[in-house]
Amino acid sequence: MKKIEGNLLIAQGGGPTAVINQSLAGAVIEARKYRQVKNIYGAVNGVNGIVNENIVDLSCETDNNLLQVAATPASALLSTRDKPDKKYCGRIFEVLKAHDIRYFFYIGGNDSSDTLRIVKEFALGENYDIRTVHIPKTVDNDLVLNDHTPGYPSAARFVAEAFVGLDQDNRSLPGVYIAVIMGRHAGFLTAASALARKYYDDGPHLIYMPERPFSPDRFLSDVKEIYGKYNRCIIAVSEGIQDKDGVSIAAKLADVVEKDAHGNVQLSGSGSLADSLKDHIKHNSDITRVRADTFGYLQRSFRACASRVDQVEAWEVGQKAVQYGVLEDRDGSVTINRIGDYAVEYGLAELAAVAGKTRKMPDEFINEAGNNVTAAFLDYLRPLLGEGFRGGERLRAKNIRKKINK
Repeated sequence: MKKIEGNLLIAQGGGPTAVINQSLAGAVIEARKYRQVKNIYGAVNGVNGIVNENIVDLSCETDNNLLQVAATPASALLSTRDKPDKKYCGRIFEVLKAHDIRYFFYIGGNDSSDTLRIVKEFALGENYDIRTVHIPKTVDNDLVLNDHTPGYPSAARFVAEAFVGLDQDNRSLPGVYIAVIMGRHAGFLTAASALARKYYDDGPHLIYMPERPFSPDRFLSDVKEIYGKYNRCIIAVSEGIQDKDGVSIAAKLADVVEKDAHGNVQLSGSGSLADSLKDHIKHNSDITRVRADTFGYLQRSFRACASRVDQVEAWEVGQKAVQYGVLEDRDGSVTINRIGDYAVEYGLAELAAVAGKTRKMPDEFINEAGNNVTAAFLDYLRPLLGEGFRGGERLRAKNIRKKINK
């Protein structure tokens, strides 16, 4: 069968990560191997750049520069929060046709895969030969049919490393500390804080994820119990926690609710949830030293915490996408699945099987009380963080005998 000949276009969408450019560089360098690929283009600002024809030619980028870009966090092609509907995808398709794009690769989450699905439908309707392949990316780790998603291991390592320091700080000057972590629907990133624990009384002592209903009263009771036991308490909270009716706690407790361009309650850009939980403890207990932070953007593009495992796999999903699309003449979404201890294999799922769907923490990863993780989750996460991660250490010195205050 004759291979499709034409140009190749790559775009990046959604929230940046520490390793998203590994996928970009892996795809570009792999695409240079195939004679049927005439030019390699990049869309600036994702699909927004496509509809506005803000497209750059990546064909002559040097391998060395691509390798340097690969090691740089966030989206080298810049990104967008545009969520294309059918009309928007129709405009994307018109631009692809005008520039003879025969291979379209989109690095992003489940919305990105849905965009590719709709664009492919337009192509089929007009009998236009094009291969559309989704390259997975998200720090939330919420793509279905994947063991994990590029971007998550590095963000998880940041969270775990941060809690190592937070725990030592809190031991030095005891009190209650709350950290709000990204994750609107899935608690994988918040749960990563648990890997900071090494000793029996290490924090985080409580972990709250969107997969379990959150009760402010139960939360207060949990905090009081831990504080009474250790004279301190460290808490990891997902920004997406909700009550038993599915109402966002951030919206429920905040005085002013901000919404994003899609009508969702603004979570990452606000410290209101952290402040509300802090005030809830202060106003309803005798605990006076309560502090709260919102990690925000720090967790997703912090280069110093990039996991080597994540870097390698992000590069390889870019390579595999091109191999599936150009070499094997297939459409779909690249998947990562775990085999052995520890290894992965890549696959290609139907776009419709991934598009618009959200993966959540499985039940076996969450404790019965819904305020912590299980050993099964720790076993799942540990190999993803890569080499060199370790918990905090303590002095082993013994007390000398008292001479005055006996």
